[in-house]
Amino acid sequence: MNLTFKILFVFFICISVFAQSSKTHKRNVKNLKCTTCHSCEIPTKENPCINECPREIMTTVQNTNNPDPETITMNRIVKEKDIYKPVIFSHKLHSGMSTITGGCKSCHHYNQLEKIIKCSECHDPNGRKKDINKPDLEGAYHQQCLNCHRSWSHTVECTSCHGLNSSKNVKTKDYSGKKHPNIFEPEKKVYTTNSKSGKYVTFYHKQHTSLYQLDCGSCHSNSSCATCHDKSPQKQKNTDKKTQHMNCSSCHNTNTNCNFCHSKQIQPAFNHFTRTGFQLKEYHKELNCAKCHTNKSSFKGLSSSCANCHGKWREKNFNHKVTGLILNETHMELSCTDCHVDNNYLKPECNGCHDDYRYPTQIPGKKLK
Repeated sequence: MNLTFKILFVFFICISVFAQSSKTHKRNVKNLKCTTCHSCEIPTKENPCINECPREIMTTVQNTNNPDPETITMNRIVKEKDIYKPVIFSHKLHSGMSTITGGCKSCHHYNQLEKIIKCSECHDPNGRKKDINKPDLEGAYHQQCLNCHRSWSHTVECTSCHGLNSSKNVKTKDYSGKKHPNIFEPEKKVYTTNSKSGKYVTFYHKQHTSLYQLDCGSCHSNSSCATCHDKSPQKQKNTDKKTQHMNCSSCHNTNTNCNFCHSKQIQPAFNHFTRTGFQLKEYHKELNCAKCHTNKSSFKGLSSSCANCHGKWREKNFNHKVTGLILNETHMELSCTDCHVDNNYLKPECNGCHDDYRYPTQIPGKKLK
């Protein structure tokens, strides 16, 4: 067999293999556009411009009754010769931050009711890539871990997760009993800006969590380790600015009124009477905002009429004690409108029966302490 024939033989073999591979690829990607995976028109090895994983649209059921293991040994990847030891994943340390970073679905993006689906049930541990829409187990692990770790360390070294089989005396990290340190919740935070509307933005953090009943995920759902641990403070500062505007605007219509947040001096905490003209007294001051403002995404003004919230209250089913005042026997027999003229339930009138009585100098019963 001369050289020319050999070259032609190898050439035709390559063409045949390529054709068969092309048929297989076309069969796998039928009705699949390049933009399904790539965000640019011409992806390259240096810049593949891969879109984010489509798992975000998958159905997920949150499982809150399942055990929370401290560590998980990731040893399902099948390879004949592997230079790395299994990865010991500190599950409890990571899950402790799940309420801020998007919940358990950040990792468990597909679950059934009362069942945690193992990664290997969907992602092949043997490395067989039958469906290019779905990475194998090794690819899924790396895609899951690398994005987050790279965002704050800006470098990803294999040995940061993997122990080497060639290292005989390397001990496995012990994560037993360890959890993420408690995060300090500030009373307020004052941000300094370059806004023409005012230098300061005063944010009362604890008031938003206790009074407005916002959970961590309301503002920090898109946070990651990089929020606190990023080694590039200037980059993080720019990210924070954009995120903070988005968080505030989701509840407050701040797009046209910068002075709502920005001021030339540090502002006092929210006062319901000063801001709305409706003073919270007695029973109302113990309530959180969502009790009256049921639409938590928009705390709009409400009617000051009691019937706006208490329309089902009647004389027969209303217990006056909830107002902080227990009526005496005489006033208990009266109709509500005898004291609350024109349905004014904020300030009773005494002169309908008493010429020289004025509330609150005289009260129709006993005040609760």
